[in-house]
Amino acid sequence: MRDSIRKETSFVCALTFVLASALVCAAGAARAEDGARVEGVVRDAQGAVVPAAEVTLRTAHQAVVAATQTDAQGRFRFEGLARGSYLLVVAAKGMEERRVAVQTGTGAIEVTLGLESVHEEVTVTANAGRVEAAQSAAQAVSVIGAAEIERRAKSVVAQVAEGSPGVNLQRTSPTIAGIFVRGLTGNKVNVFVDGVRYSTAAMRGGINTFLSLIDPASLEAVEILRGPNSAQYGSDALGGSVQFLTRAPALSAGAPALRARTSLYFNSADAGFGSNLNVSYAAKKFGIVANVTGRRANRLLTGGGWDSHAAVARFLGLPSSVLANGRLPGTAFTQYGGAVRLNWTPTAGTNISASYLRGQQDGGRRYDQLLGGDGNLIADLRNLMNDFFYARLDQSRAGWLDTVSFVYSFNAQREERVNQGGNGNPSAAIGHERERTRAHGAQAQATKQWTARIGTLAGAEFYHERIAAPAFAFNPVTSAIALRRPRVPHNALYRSGGIYLQNIVELVPRKVRLAGSVRYSAAAYRARAADSPLVAGLPLWPDDSLRVSDWTGRIGISVTPVEPLTLAANFSRGFRAPHMTDLGTLGITGSGFEVAAPDVAGLGATVGSTADNTAVTTGRAVAQVWPETSWSYEFSARYRISRFESDFTVFVNDIRDNITKQALILPPGAVGISLGGQTITAQNANGAVFVAAATSPVLVRTNFDNARLWGVEHDMEARLSASWSARTVFTYVRARDTRTGLPPNIEGGTPAPEGWLKLRYAPRSGRFWVEPYVHAADRQSRLSSLDLSDRRTGAERSRGSIANFFNRGARVRRLIGNGPDGIAGTADDVLLATGETLGQVQDRVLGAGVNAAPMRRAIPGYVTFNVRGGFRIGERHDFSLDFENISDRNYRGISWGVDAPGRSLSLRYSARF
Repeated sequence: MRDSIRKETSFVCALTFVLASALVCAAGAARAEDGARVEGVVRDAQGAVVPAAEVTLRTAHQAVVAATQTDAQGRFRFEGLARGSYLLVVAAKGMEERRVAVQTGTGAIEVTLGLESVHEEVTVTANAGRVEAAQSAAQAVSVIGAAEIERRAKSVVAQVAEGSPGVNLQRTSPTIAGIFVRGLTGNKVNVFVDGVRYSTAAMRGGINTFLSLIDPASLEAVEILRGPNSAQYGSDALGGSVQFLTRAPALSAGAPALRARTSLYFNSADAGFGSNLNVSYAAKKFGIVANVTGRRANRLLTGGGWDSHAAVARFLGLPSSVLANGRLPGTAFTQYGGAVRLNWTPTAGTNISASYLRGQQDGGRRYDQLLGGDGNLIADLRNLMNDFFYARLDQSRAGWLDTVSFVYSFNAQREERVNQGGNGNPSAAIGHERERTRAHGAQAQATKQWTARIGTLAGAEFYHERIAAPAFAFNPVTSAIALRRPRVPHNALYRSGGIYLQNIVELVPRKVRLAGSVRYSAAAYRARAADSPLVAGLPLWPDDSLRVSDWTGRIGISVTPVEPLTLAANFSRGFRAPHMTDLGTLGITGSGFEVAAPDVAGLGATVGSTADNTAVTTGRAVAQVWPETSWSYEFSARYRISRFESDFTVFVNDIRDNITKQALILPPGAVGISLGGQTITAQNANGAVFVAAATSPVLVRTNFDNARLWGVEHDMEARLSASWSARTVFTYVRARDTRTGLPPNIEGGTPAPEGWLKLRYAPRSGRFWVEPYVHAADRQSRLSSLDLSDRRTGAERSRGSIANFFNRGARVRRLIGNGPDGIAGTADDVLLATGETLGQVQDRVLGAGVNAAPMRRAIPGYVTFNVRGGFRIGERHDFSLDFENISDRNYRGISWGVDAPGRSLSLRYSARF
């Protein structure tokens, strides 16, 4: 009841603010003039005007409105514009590019080139449809520019998160990575490309399978909106939103221009190498940019040359060097792809743009299911592909509206998972699960700038997603093929959409700004038994459906009492509708083997108290999940002068009806029951059940608890002299179940406190730079029962799983020998490295009388020392290098399925033509 009252009160307040201010302004607004303008002058660091500088004006959607060059007095002017905010991009030969947020009707502006910005200052995502300085946004946002992307993202695009406040890197495998935003990842963080939704309803809970297919070389910037913003960006934004902005085509104010840039790079950690070629063409009304890329990552060399979670260490207590001495087997892969984006301005005020991204990985494997965790023989990720397309029409001065835009998008994500379980059992069935998710989307937006101080945006969106998921199992002994239940029901349908309204009021010019938004969201899921093949006369899954809807809102204020200082506060309500993954998953996931509620209907299933084998029944019957919601509060203090800036943010995020994974509890006698083709092989005294495909208990998703995440984010940079600067970044997140105070079973876990210290030397000549930096993370001992049972984190093992690996995976790998009787497969068999029998190994690894225990109860802290730098030859050639983890420290983050690279050297050469 209290939650309902709070929700209604929040919605009414936000809606009242948005509608009332918009209507009042509409009543008093004068008719739009013939067109607004943006004008100014460009100067260099010494104050001299810069003639012939290229000046481009873009919308918040990165559509190029117009381009010009400065005249002999360094002046530029754009006329006939729709009222609103724009992104001004200024570049001149031999100087740093500047990106500035501009507003029509504010008079002439002055842009200074040559002084490298302390931070990338402009955001186009903090408020939908607006370009603004990140300093003035009510909600915290991290903006990562092209140069920083190139420095950070050496292997996967998710590495752009390293070194920014409020975010952390997640690495499930060398090919799969994700981004934590305020302690949440996977399907609790939504992903956009150029403002178009990239996330799908098939996203997993703790990883983002297709994120790495976005190539860093195609990006111009990455913006990470920290904190829930469902009112603007829809379902899934409980932790925040990650916005990838691809390279925008340019227009030419003069003669058509053809330009190219190529890069070659090498990384010693995985002996990886690759290259990319970026080509652009700009004419007066048309521009296009294309990028092609390819790289090869070979076997990874981790810190110290050993694997902290190796199967031989987990089950046998042996060092990883027994099987993998140095580079890790099963960590190599190949990736290639490309992108093309075009921009056409047929008439003044009309812009048509389109973009296509293609990415593919070959040879990828889930190392954490192989020697890096479970000890299985096969865990392939085959044909991992993504095709992402959108077309956009932007029209300015459309009747009484300032702008309208329409977008159609298509996203196809394909994969094939091939797994053989049983801890290395060569006779176990080999499962083949192919998936292809097709998502069609439509978006519409309209903006109205009532006055120079008040603007409104309204929008709507709809997504139609369907997944094709045929699955079968191959018996390597008999060569028989049998149909099996796929991870998600074949032909499952998911539809989602929403309507939203946003209003921004500058109450006091340059001093006080209020932003509010409201949204109505709805989603529907359907899986039909009629789409299932019949096995033994029965479908593999039952009919299932769900329809949900909700209102969300956000209101924020930023106040600048004195020019260097900005204080900001933001309150928002988040909403996440259950996905296909939440509603229909059955099979191996990052946390173990999982079932969905419809698959255990009629079995008397109940929810376990934890996610490990100590779980006891809660008495709560397993039921289909319903939406999660969140209430988030944050306060920021930002101080910025020419030589110093500091951002400090405190946040609280309360998640209600948190969807977690808990152990499945069945009545006694469950051994022999089939769960989606996997037979229950064991059941403990508490009712938790086990299958051969995983070492932890079978899991089920449920709305189990309410969780509170709170934390602190700090980012400070100081320019110590003309050549020296220093930067510190710190992130702290703590999560707890509001009822028990224990860590909640949120997929992916909670990252440890983390910090960065950087010292940069860059002389005024701009010819070279050097940056020593330190990366440190504290020990994380607050692990949930799900974390402790996860092979990637706590790596729980039992006497049964040790026996499985001893008799199967270890024997296949020739670590087991015959005992005194000379007969294989008896109780006298011994571990060759120690001469111990199975029972002796179990007692040594677990302790006498202990049935199960995690290998690690905490993630160790670490400190790494690193140095990077670069230099330029002429105006066209750049070299950079990064010497990382100099002390060769072995470490990993929470829910990482592979340890971090050891001592390594990265080299990059770039040339412009």
